[in-house]
Amino acid sequence: MVMGAFFFKTLLIFWSRFFLRRFRSNITYATESKHQKYTSLLHRSDNYLKDHTVIFDVEHALLRSSSVFPYFMIVAFEAGGIVRVMVLILLYPVVCLCGEDVGVKIMIMVCFFGVRAERFRVGEAVLPKFLLEDVGSEIFEVVRGCGKKVGVSVLPRVMVECFLKEYLEIDVVVGKELRVFGGYYLGLTEETTIRLCGLEVVVDKGKGFYCDDEEMIGISGSRTDFDHHFFSRCKEVYMVEEADKKKWQKLAREKYPKPLIFHDGRLALSPTLVNSLAILMWVPCGLILAFIRSIIGLSLPYNISAPLLAMSGLHLTVTKPRETQKTKKPKAHLYVCNHRTLLDPLYISFVLRKNLVAVTYSLSRMSELLSPIKTVRLTRNRNEDSKMMKQLLKQHGNHVVVCPEGTTCREQYLLRFSPLFSEMCEEIAPVAIDSHVSMFHGTTASGLKYLDPVFFMMNPFPVYSIRFLEKVSPSRATSRFEVANLIQARIGDALGFECTKLTRKDKYLILAGNEGTVSTTPWTIF
Repeated sequence: MVMGAFFFKTLLIFWSRFFLRRFRSNITYATESKHQKYTSLLHRSDNYLKDHTVIFDVEHALLRSSSVFPYFMIVAFEAGGIVRVMVLILLYPVVCLCGEDVGVKIMIMVCFFGVRAERFRVGEAVLPKFLLEDVGSEIFEVVRGCGKKVGVSVLPRVMVECFLKEYLEIDVVVGKELRVFGGYYLGLTEETTIRLCGLEVVVDKGKGFYCDDEEMIGISGSRTDFDHHFFSRCKEVYMVEEADKKKWQKLAREKYPKPLIFHDGRLALSPTLVNSLAILMWVPCGLILAFIRSIIGLSLPYNISAPLLAMSGLHLTVTKPRETQKTKKPKAHLYVCNHRTLLDPLYISFVLRKNLVAVTYSLSRMSELLSPIKTVRLTRNRNEDSKMMKQLLKQHGNHVVVCPEGTTCREQYLLRFSPLFSEMCEEIAPVAIDSHVSMFHGTTASGLKYLDPVFFMMNPFPVYSIRFLEKVSPSRATSRFEVANLIQARIGDALGFECTKLTRKDKYLILAGNEGTVSTTPWTIF
């Protein structure tokens, strides 16, 4: 009996191991056949990609860097403040130890708790620039070639939706939904959101677009993601290795499906952990340096202040055209320049050593009080503004400057020039201006505008370039619109900028959700 029981037990173990081995081998074979290396996707034909819906992992498959810390740092800095920035940096070791899922929840709590939901525009105005600069060119060409595109992100949807839909033309964006109470974010996520409204949007005919399981392919960045219910429905799943991402090239600006013309925010560099620490340590020194530079520029003569400012790290280049022959001095002419920062008229006055009068379209009362040169605000009534500008030209002769763009533009584009200036005088002096910063932007659409010069001067090595172009004498037969377009084209050619028909209103509707007008009441400070 004992020998018989032992025999049957041994036989049972043998066959169980045999069938289990066969079963495991089938699973392994099926898994390996479904999960393939990303490089094999590159050899697929264009027709194959167009016939399939792609579901891709934003952080691990689309972006060159897998770290989401810089994007939360941008939210903390722009929507929260310096306290949130310091808390986020102090908690960074804890975030790393807890893993991605828990770490993201910690960063969401730090960055979003108490932030007003309807005023949160970082995801639309600030983050697209940094996210676009991190997109891999190779993977984007593959994703773009697919039929329908679904982006799955570990970030809150409000952080990535505009970037994916507006700039990369992704059809569906799936991300964490944030809980809101009383109009404010609680710093918590809806745990059931992704399961209930994510993949169902893809496969439900009534909610989105229909896609059969056989037409879906996935692109992920790690084996653990293959178990996600999104990728489990895919016919094929391609894995992106970190070694592949290191070889990717940055997506060139000319390949953006939609050009990035407007963006907001103070930070000019990606706030990685090292950069964030450098910014915090530099801020006290930057404030002192900005104060010293301002005192030097405003109080000392040009011959003395120019070399001192250069020694402080502020680089200024000036180019003037050669005058081939002396002409009769015109009764009046004005300087017309593109708009990069609030310091444009001040720099022209500084270089020419003249007390210019700056005609502004919209300037805060605080900026007017702090301005070392006279500023005159336009009323936006063409007849009244025309009379006022002609009167200023009679009073101040050649000492009037105007920025017909009406607002600043950071990128290499020129906004539409208002034609108001074109009928003011016999001679117009175009001025092409460019500026470069390395740490802080000296412009803003939603922040305190009177701090713009301070942030510009806080940069370690800010650069200002001023180029005076050949003067233009409009003929009476030329319309004011043609003159404005001519001046815009000349300045654009000199700078290598692209001319657009966008206006101040377009910029502020995109970045701030308003038309960018500043109240004329004495209590307005920004």
